Amino acid sequence: MPAASSSTSPPSNGYRSVFREGLFAGKVIIVTGAGSGLGRCTAHELASLGATLALVGRSEDKLKAVQAELAEDHPSSANGHKLYSCDIRNEQQVRETIASIITDLSRVDGLFNCAGGQFPAKLEKISLNGWDAVVRNNLHGTFLMSRECYTQWMQNHGGAIVNMLADIWGGMPGMGHSGAARAGVWNFTETAACEWGHAGVRVNAVAPGWIASAGMDSYNDEYQALLRTLKHKVPLQRFGTESELASAAVFLLSEASAFINGTVIRVDGGVPNARHSWPLAEAQRTIEYNGFPRYQPPTGLQEQT
Repeated sequence: MPAASSSTSPPSNGYRSVFREGLFAGKVIIVTGAGSGLGRCTAHELASLGATLALVGRSEDKLKAVQAELAEDHPSSANGHKLYSCDIRNEQQVRETIASIITDLSRVDGLFNCAGGQFPAKLEKISLNGWDAVVRNNLHGTFLMSRECYTQWMQNHGGAIVNMLADIWGGMPGMGHSGAARAGVWNFTETAACEWGHAGVRVNAVAPGWIASAGMDSYNDEYQALLRTLKHKVPLQRFGTESELASAAVFLLSEASAFINGTVIRVDGGVPNARHSWPLAEAQRTIEYNGFPRYQPPTGLQEQT
């Protein structure tokens, strides 16, 4: 992957989005999990397109760091972005957070449910507490944020919701708790798309495969060793970038997807299409999109010597 800019230095030319300038001017978008990884990258792209952001996450310090980055990289919108420390698993906190966003920013045009998390474990090794923590974070939190955005604003004004899935097709061995939760989000997405469509609310999802995001560095050495082998199972023979996932979410939040509802966009390089009967050829060429100057690939994916 190309070298990334230092996270402590301002980029020379800002976020290089493929979307038109000012696409989200006058729009308020909520991004959960905005303090790192895919949420942080998507927040930068949305800000570069004129959106006013409500940055939501559990770590106020991480949110403040992203807020400072946005002020540095996108100074024209620096004063508008707000941060909200919230545990999306807590119903009362979610309800109060959405109410505060509406009070502070006057509207909610879009929600990207990016927050989530999991840990590698075999099913028989997962405790009830561990299972519950992952399901509550990935499934319950998505439901609560979506419901409150709908009931407090979108029901009467319309809007777009984008949920986060994963490459759950055919099961998710090694992360069964996350697979079960994400499958629930998939069904919730399709149900909400039907129930809320009459109000002008579209509900879609993105399903990332093996995206080289900073979150990969949180896994243990054994799992990181496994991760380093996975690009050879991708027809495109590489990992994805944070920008490639962010651009799919931004598209689904935009007016260009006005007749797309209840859909999942896979951002996975074609992994579900790989078959045991077809050996994947080594890549002869690859085209990678990386519009985020602050992007830094996880160190754990670097080939070991």
